[in-house]
Amino acid sequence: MKMIINFILQGINGERFMERNSQNNQRYQLESQLREAYGRVVYTQTCHDKIINRLIKKSNRIKCLQIFLSSITTSGFIVTLFAEDKIASILGAFISLILLILNFYSKNFNLTEEAQNHRVASDTLWKIREEYISLLTDFDILDLKSIMKKRDELQERTAEVYSSSPRTDRESYLEAKKALKNEEEQTFSEREIDIMLPNSIRRSDRVKK
Repeated sequence: MKMIINFILQGINGERFMERNSQNNQRYQLESQLREAYGRVVYTQTCHDKIINRLIKKSNRIKCLQIFLSSITTSGFIVTLFAEDKIASILGAFISLILLILNFYSKNFNLTEEAQNHRVASDTLWKIREEYISLLTDFDILDLKSIMKKRDELQERTAEVYSSSPRTDRESYLEAKKALKNEEEQTFSEREIDIMLPNSIRRSDRVKK
C-alpha cells in the first residue's frame, strides 16, 4: 500500500514538474511571477544596502572633519602657524564657519538615523527574499491555491515595507545594478534571475537535466 501511495505521489510530482517547465500553463506563469517578484525584492534590498554603506562613510568623514577642525581652532595651531594676528584671525573665523556649517548639517540631517531606517528596510526585505526562495524551492510539492495564498501574503508585506521605508535613489540603483550584474531596470532575463538564485532552484540547470 505504501509503495502504491509513493508511486501516486511521484506521478503527481512528475506532472507538476512537467507543468512547471511548460511555458503555456498556469504553474509556469505563476512561477515566472514569483521569480520576477523575487528579483525586484533582491534589487531593492541591495539598493538599501548600498545607501547604508554610503551614509555611514559620509557620516564618518564628517565626524573626522569636525574633530580635525575643532582641534585646530582650540589648540592655537593657527596662531602658531601665522605670525600676523590678522591672518590668523581671518583663517580662524573661516575654519569656525566651516565647522558651524558641518555642525548644523549633522544636527539637521542625522545620517546615522537615516542609515538605520534603511537597515530596517533591508533586514525586512531579506526575510521576504528568503521566503520567496523557500516558496520557489517547495513549488513542485505545493498546490496552486497554497502558492497563490503565500504569493499574496508576500506581496502585501513587500508593499508595507515599500510604503514605510525611505526611498532609494539613482546612485544606489546603479551600484545595485553593478553588484547584481544586471543591465535592465526591473526587467530580468532567465539567466539574470538564475544568477541571484541558489544553484538547486535555477531554471537553466533544471532544463539541462
